[in-house]
Amino acid sequence: MTDSATESTELSAMSLGEILQSLPHRYPFLMIDKIVGINGDESAVGIKNITYNEPIFQGHFPENPIFPGVLIIEGMAQTAGAIVIKFEAGTGKKNIVLMLGIDKAKFRKPAVPGDVLEFHISKIQRRRNVGRYQARAMVGDTLIAEAEISAMIVEANS
Repeated sequence: MTDSATESTELSAMSLGEILQSLPHRYPFLMIDKIVGINGDESAVGIKNITYNEPIFQGHFPENPIFPGVLIIEGMAQTAGAIVIKFEAGTGKKNIVLMLGIDKAKFRKPAVPGDVLEFHISKIQRRRNVGRYQARAMVGDTLIAEAEISAMIVEANS
């Protein structure tokens, strides 16, 4: 990880294919469908379309399906990890991002099938290979959850 500021203010996006190249997560544990509004490693918005076909709804809860809070946190973390990996892509190293901690997590409203979750990620601080991010999960203008996520970038095993 570098401490330098982003040279360009042009926002970019990541398709599902690019996310799959950046993250080791796969179905059913990939919690983001695309990422938009990427501003270097400073901020981005991950998108998760929640459908009733999610395997988790077989047990959480079939008669009243609610997307689990822990998976919302995971979506936040995956969004942060994907933008860090995208930002680091020019180094020539194959890196992965490991979550170190979750602080100040609060769940405000349930997310349900039909919702489009937006994971708004903003970098708070980054030193060497450790970063701290403010994360908010939104459905439209409604705050669903928020947390601070700490993560570390490490070289992937060959």
